[in-house]
Amino acid sequence: MQQPTYDEQITMKNEMKLRELCAGLPAFCKEFFRGIEPTTSSRTRIAYAYDLKIFFHFLQEKYPDIEESDLKNWPVTVLDKVTLTQLEEYLDYLRLYEDAENKVHTNEERGRMRKTASIRTFYKFFYRKQVIKNNTASLLNLPKKHEHAIVRLEIDEIAKLLDAVEEGDNLTKSQKKYHNKTKIRDLAILTLLLGTGIRVSECVGIDISNLDFETNGMKIHRKGGADVILYFGEEVREALLDYLEEREKIIPKEGSENALFLSMQKRRISVRAVENLVKKYARPVTPLKTITPHKLRSTYGTQLYQETGDIYLVADVLGHKDVNTTRKHYAAMEDQRRRMAAGKIQLREK
Repeated sequence: MQQPTYDEQITMKNEMKLRELCAGLPAFCKEFFRGIEPTTSSRTRIAYAYDLKIFFHFLQEKYPDIEESDLKNWPVTVLDKVTLTQLEEYLDYLRLYEDAENKVHTNEERGRMRKTASIRTFYKFFYRKQVIKNNTASLLNLPKKHEHAIVRLEIDEIAKLLDAVEEGDNLTKSQKKYHNKTKIRDLAILTLLLGTGIRVSECVGIDISNLDFETNGMKIHRKGGADVILYFGEEVREALLDYLEEREKIIPKEGSENALFLSMQKRRISVRAVENLVKKYARPVTPLKTITPHKLRSTYGTQLYQETGDIYLVADVLGHKDVNTTRKHYAAMEDQRRRMAAGKIQLREK
């Protein structure tokens, strides 16, 4: 039997998690998840499930008399009992609340916006199916979102970051113990992220068989589910080939035989591990900036826009579905000079 691909494994894992979350929600929620399945990813459905869990916990905690039966047996008509005022109280509740396990959570603007959007989508689904009388959530105003400056690396910071990976400066004693074993891998990962703008989830999902050095291309599985081919420049090529020489010496654990990037445990590296290694190297280089893999993606997108001035190219390469979102994101960069073409961004001076 053929082994499932990494993306298939993630989807199966997410589906199991969704079933687990649904078990703690009213039974009618399953109809919602079945209805949105064709147009959403498993990761998106899990996010909805977490948001609904918070919403129903709020109703149980603040309005215990809203429905007499056990939560799992609540009918869909309970949504008609929730007033606009109660929904507005829910938005305020999201700022600071305790979950069922007494763990304290907070939500800033972005978090409250997403959770509000989840409730609005939830209500809209059942209203369109004509099983509730009122779409009360449609009257909710989304929390005001304040624009934040784009956090990215400057050219000199990119060079310093990659130098830090090669040299291992500013690492703790415990980090230096493993540095020689991981620096070629880490350099390949950071060079790939900076040189292509792929998402961290796309990076960890790459298999060796997805690479083609004849064309300097690679096949990646996009967030939306599509497989696309992206191209990379010489610096990325050299970093990958250097790492593959090391990779050939490693005997991976079962299930990770074709994985490109391996952890110290010889398994496919995780998203969290990549996030941690980016922070490890970036913190001493840019102490005033919080650099994550997504910020490396913004760095690439900004460079590509400066070089080409082509917002459609940027949206396509980054896998953005809405070009207007991309246009708004990089509007502040329009007056900066172009640099190099896609796939040929120079990360460090020769």
